[in-house]
Formats: sequence, C-alpha cells, structure tokens
Amino acid sequence: MHQFSAEMRSCIEACLRCYAMCQGTAMNHCLEAGGKHTEPNHFRLMLACAEICRTSANFMLINTDLHKRTCRECAAICEACAKDCEAIGGMEECAAECRRCAESCRQMTA
Repeated sequence: MHQFSAEMRSCIEACLRCYAMCQGTAMNHCLEAGGKHTEPNHFRLMLACAEICRTSANFMLINTDLHKRTCRECAAICEACAKDCEAIGGMEECAAECRRCAESCRQMTA
C-alpha cells in the first residue's frame, strides 16, 4: 500500500479493523448473548456498519475520489453503531473500534 498517503493507509486499516470487529462481534458475541444483542435494529446496524467499513476500505484501495462519500457515511454509521453498542453494554471494545474508524473517516472527508 505504498502508493497511498499515511493518512489513507491508516484509514483503510481502521476500516478493516472495524469491519472485522463488527462482523465478528455480531456473528459470535451477539448471537451467543441473545436478548438485546440480537434485536433486529441492533443486529442490522452492526452488519451495516461492518459492510460500510469494508466498502469504504475498498473505495480507498481502488483509489477513487468517491471514497470521500463512503467515508462520510461510514463515519455516521460507525458513530451510530458505537452508541448502540454502548447502550446495550458489554460491547466496549466494539464501540471503541467504531469510534476510531469514525474519526479516521472524518479526517478523510476533510
């Protein structure tokens, strides 16, 4: 990834970490915990967050200026996911990863 700026490389990595965290947490922790963790709105938000993170990373990897659009949406969805994870509780690591990704994506849209 040497052709990318350090800032973009960092954002790609943040998006991929958040993708893995949300996907893995939803499909393992949430499914096993049940209850609030598997309520449709929360579960869908986690999967949507994972998908927009993966998509944003891909847009940056293909080096299109359109990544600013996906990063803008990614930041908003990551923030929503972080708040939801915090409200449910026991998902602090996921919430923190979402916040780091949101911050990195906001920097890419500046």
